[in-house]
Amino acid sequence: MKPVPRYTLGKTERLKSRKLIQQVFAQGKSFQQFPLKVVYLNANQTADLQAGFTVSSRNFKKATDRNRIKRLMKETYRLQKNPLEQKLTSTSSSLAVFFIYIGKEIPVYAELFACMKKAINKLLQFHHEAAQ
Repeated sequence: MKPVPRYTLGKTERLKSRKLIQQVFAQGKSFQQFPLKVVYLNANQTADLQAGFTVSSRNFKKATDRNRIKRLMKETYRLQKNPLEQKLTSTSSSLAVFFIYIGKEIPVYAELFACMKKAINKLLQFHHEAAQ
């Protein structure tokens, strides 16, 4: 019987280390999947997959709007990260990812869900190409 996938986003799965965040932005690669910009780095860390989320205060002046968008991003990521997590576990590698919201309007959940799915599929593709 297959284990049931767990849709969690715990403390160890969040990108919190300042050093690692600076390393991701300095040495990492990036791509855009509008309205997201994704910066990622194959890193040596304790967790297989760590993710961070941010929204520009230049585009969204109110903290409540920024928090809402980050909440939506975390939720869509949490529900779709399992294939990426399984791939990293099977290849025993680790990945640090940072999602930056670059849109100008507060997104609809369904649109952000589809965008996040495409971004995660691109990450899977890039990881597969790097492994070969």
